[in-house]
Amino acid sequence: QVQLVESGGGLVQAGDSLRLSCRDSGRTFSSYVMAWFRQAPGKEREFLAAQHWNGIRTYYADYGEGRFTISRDNAKNTAYLQMDNLKPEDTAVYLCAALQRGTWDQAKDYEYWGQGTQVTVSS
Repeated sequence: QVQLVESGGGLVQAGDSLRLSCRDSGRTFSSYVMAWFRQAPGKEREFLAAQHWNGIRTYYADYGEGRFTISRDNAKNTAYLQMDNLKPEDTAVYLCAALQRGTWDQAKDYEYWGQGTQVTVSS
């Protein structure tokens, strides 16, 4: 069973950085692909980045690569999203998700989701 809890969101200014965390309280974290999505009001859920359980293979959405960095620590059952040079258009609820099999950038394929953490970027 996978149970995901995000943390690290908040209110920041444009240009600031944040690191989001996603902790899995279950026992099978290391066997899942972990990903980060975001959802702004009135918009569809948007893929940002995903990482294989081995921590080596990663995949980023075009607009995320360069400013967003995904990582994981299997010993701590935790995934991270480092976000740099934040912009007001990055304001959204950020969610982590876990996948065993499927397409990494497709939200519908993810089996487990956290509740989300709000990130607000002021100009």
